[in-house]
Amino acid sequence: MRYSYFILILFLSNAAAIAQKDTVFIWVDGLCGMCKNRIEKEALKVEGVGAVNYNVYNNILSVVPSSAAFNNNTLQMAIAGIGHDTEKYKADSLVYESLHECCHYRDPEIRADHLEKLDASSIISGTVYLKGEGIKIPAVGASVYWEGTNLGEFTNENGEFTIPRAGTTSLLVFSYVGESSDSVDMRGQREINITLGGGYELQAIEISYKKKATSYSFLTPGKVQLLGEGELAKAACCNLSESFETTPSVDVSFTDAVTGTRQIEMLGLSGANMLITRENIPDIRGLSAIYGLTFLPGTWVEGIQLSPGIGSVANGFESISGQINVELKKPENSEKLYFNFYANEMNRFEANLNLAHSLNENLHTGLLLHAKRQRDQMDRNEDHFMDGPIGDQFIVANRWKFNTSNGIQGQWGLKGTFIQNNSGQLSGENHVHPGTGVYNPWLASMDTRRVEGWYKMGYLFPDKPKTSIGLQLSALNHDQTGYFGKRKYDAFQQSFYANLLYQSIIGSTDHVFKSGLSYQYDRFDETLGESIFLRNESVPGVFSEYTYNYINKVSLVAGLRADNHNQYGFFVTPRFHFRFSPNERTAFRLVSGRGQRTPSVFAENIGAMASSRSYQIVNPQPYIPYGLNAEVAWNSGISFSQEWQLFNKPTILNIELFHTRFVNQIVVDYDANPQKVLFYNLNGKSYATSFQSQVDVTFFPWLDVRLAYRFNDVKTTYQLDLLQRPFVSKHKAFANFAVETASSGWKLDATIQWQGQKRIPDLSGNPAAVFAIDESPDFFIVNAQVSKSIGKKLELYLGVENLLNYKQDYPIISADDPFSEWFDGSMVWGPVFGGMAYTGLRFKIDSPSKNR
Repeated sequence: MRYSYFILILFLSNAAAIAQKDTVFIWVDGLCGMCKNRIEKEALKVEGVGAVNYNVYNNILSVVPSSAAFNNNTLQMAIAGIGHDTEKYKADSLVYESLHECCHYRDPEIRADHLEKLDASSIISGTVYLKGEGIKIPAVGASVYWEGTNLGEFTNENGEFTIPRAGTTSLLVFSYVGESSDSVDMRGQREINITLGGGYELQAIEISYKKKATSYSFLTPGKVQLLGEGELAKAACCNLSESFETTPSVDVSFTDAVTGTRQIEMLGLSGANMLITRENIPDIRGLSAIYGLTFLPGTWVEGIQLSPGIGSVANGFESISGQINVELKKPENSEKLYFNFYANEMNRFEANLNLAHSLNENLHTGLLLHAKRQRDQMDRNEDHFMDGPIGDQFIVANRWKFNTSNGIQGQWGLKGTFIQNNSGQLSGENHVHPGTGVYNPWLASMDTRRVEGWYKMGYLFPDKPKTSIGLQLSALNHDQTGYFGKRKYDAFQQSFYANLLYQSIIGSTDHVFKSGLSYQYDRFDETLGESIFLRNESVPGVFSEYTYNYINKVSLVAGLRADNHNQYGFFVTPRFHFRFSPNERTAFRLVSGRGQRTPSVFAENIGAMASSRSYQIVNPQPYIPYGLNAEVAWNSGISFSQEWQLFNKPTILNIELFHTRFVNQIVVDYDANPQKVLFYNLNGKSYATSFQSQVDVTFFPWLDVRLAYRFNDVKTTYQLDLLQRPFVSKHKAFANFAVETASSGWKLDATIQWQGQKRIPDLSGNPAAVFAIDESPDFFIVNAQVSKSIGKKLELYLGVENLLNYKQDYPIISADDPFSEWFDGSMVWGPVFGGMAYTGLRFKIDSPSKNR
């Protein structure tokens, strides 16, 4: 391990040396021509400085290093030594007072007098936006520079910039990852507001672009894929579990052939190994690990941030394979009214209504409503089981956002989820089950009542603009009752989460630290059959994270947290992220860290309840949840991102390789006995290696193509044998084609997926499994959707899922005798039913803030 860190430090040093050959921009305070001469003269005396230029309009010193001997700290110390404050060092008061009175930049009256005299036409300012669906989003970290020069700036967190004019050119270039660069002639102009994906405001000129539905950040230390509303609109996206059909990084499958429940996977591991947050507050976990994906309607979502690999220590210790952060629509800038209606050929109907209102400029509220109903029983594969659940679903959320005059910003909200689902055999038929004489149908039911609330607050210190403090609070009450055939499963969860964060800089914005305290409390009460499982978990924690950034070329994040679990004891979680970008279109990343979590073994494996398998915990230990140890894993990964012009076509390439090694894992064993599912602590190896290569190409302004290939090698020791994890395909190929004709309002999206073979658990001991196989066949899935915009308010869409009508034969073992000991609906490796058509509409009325 120490050799790895030595190599990393060596690589970091070399990266810094390479980066130093480019122009360096340093903030230095000054006011006048005398300041300029003094600063430039002193800077040229410093070893390694080749050329300098100080701009009194924006207080930026541009430095071109002449050799690797250049040292930023040495230069800033030298400048502070002659009386000028820099971004890292403050000049001595006596030296400052010795400056000419004209140069006293700390005096408000002298500074104001200079500002009045400055020629404002020498400064260009403005804002860069990205265009979403009816909304302009500030482009954070966009590059703004003068063509053919090294004089440039990055936009701030609000998308704003200021840049001094260059004497050699008037063409100002704007660029952002995933967008085509554009240059604007700024002769005679001092301000510009440009929307990449929409146009720019300048002398009534409007230049149109196309905003990509998915974008990638080249500036974040960890890889982040941003799924916008445009990406989510490529499919029906009725809820979060259906929001990844056009994203190759996430796999979506069914838990079983009875309940119609979907689950997701990333890096070859189940979704329970991911940290799923709602606006950076832990959300889908515990009892909601599987069903919770349906608790977030897709039309409520503004965007999704997808991050493979280990996450930040500030977000907790539970993430192992990655993080999915869901951003809901914000009341201050979302549509005044948004209505969505959906219907499919299985007679499933859904309606969503989003309302937003600003009471004043400091107080905003939003109301989000969702309703779903399906009453008709469908059985298209003719196994006398319903293809999907019937029932009702109602979800409502009310959120508020506020700003105060003393600099405090915050939000709070309440959400209620009420779902009643029924599945199983068709009712109204006489089901005579051989050997039992039972006439009642085999049915499953789940009734969920969940209420949750949250509060977030942030404060930026006015005298320390780089220092802030934040507080996150959330609480929930989750109550569910259900049964699967003769098996009862009731569960109750109460949770409370608190996270206090403090962030500031060390000398300059190159060195940022974040520290905080967290507390997680969970109370669970589960009844499975006649057995009761109680657990109370209390985990206080403390964390700290340091971030180093070198002119946006090198980023390093080192984090450490310590937590004390009331049953598993004290543990430490280290995490590390590193990024090197030789230019703004290239990023190399390295990530490594530890994760730990307490699985909810029944809720996370609820698909086995659609069978006659009994649940058995092997060799349970006293005084810990389920009698099993916590899951502990180390995740490490490398990735490479590159944007370039392929035959003059904008292209983005992403390559990633991740490896997860479990120190302990709760093994879920379907192989040992076809009448049981076993849970026991890992005794041997368990790992997941995932490789993915993805390329996104804009062939024409109206055609985007996404191609990907993924390889997963996921193995676990089942008792004595190291076997491939069941139902995980080693190989996957993916293609998405997005056609959009802006002038006519038509959009066409088609996604093709090829799934390789998957291992099936050993069913040789089940005499009813007459069609049992060791491996599934490979297969293709094709989804397509066409939509038409009518004006700016109305959009109609029509789509088909599983266009090739591919389905797994005999997904339910012993479907004709579900009360027998051999009944099993959990052996699902492919689509349970065939193709399905759907249609719907989207109607919106934008608020004034969205049109500004």
